[in-house]
Amino acid sequence: MTDKKSGEELLAEVYRNTRYALASIADILPETEDERLREELKQMHDGYEHISGKAAALAKERGLELKDPGPLKRAMMWGSVKMNALKDDSRAHIAEMLTQGTVMGITALTRSLGESERADEDIRAVADELLLLEQQYEQTMKSYIY
Repeated sequence: MTDKKSGEELLAEVYRNTRYALASIADILPETEDERLREELKQMHDGYEHISGKAAALAKERGLELKDPGPLKRAMMWGSVKMNALKDDSRAHIAEMLTQGTVMGITALTRSLGESERADEDIRAVADELLLLEQQYEQTMKSYIY
């Protein structure tokens, strides 16, 4: 039996998801030579930034504190991205790495939404918006793999 999560936990998941995505895009952008893919990444960054801002505003309204990924986690992500790009910096490989990250985000967010029946409408709306955005990004990145 899973515990039901509060709206605060769902909002924290949304924020964490966007912060990881923003950090990953910032790490991979310098490794990306394909101009079309670079533009996609910049648009994705803007989308995540928009939802991150919405989550932060909702948290502020409710007197909640949201945390960014810690420095150790951030360093591990950076190292992983750089090592993967060193092995293969092709457009398809970069898109594959981003697709994997997006799928992990979709999975975590879907689970959190299912466990967050007590979350209020505003928090669920921003979580649903992020889920839709990530599903679109997943499809976009897959188009670069083939």
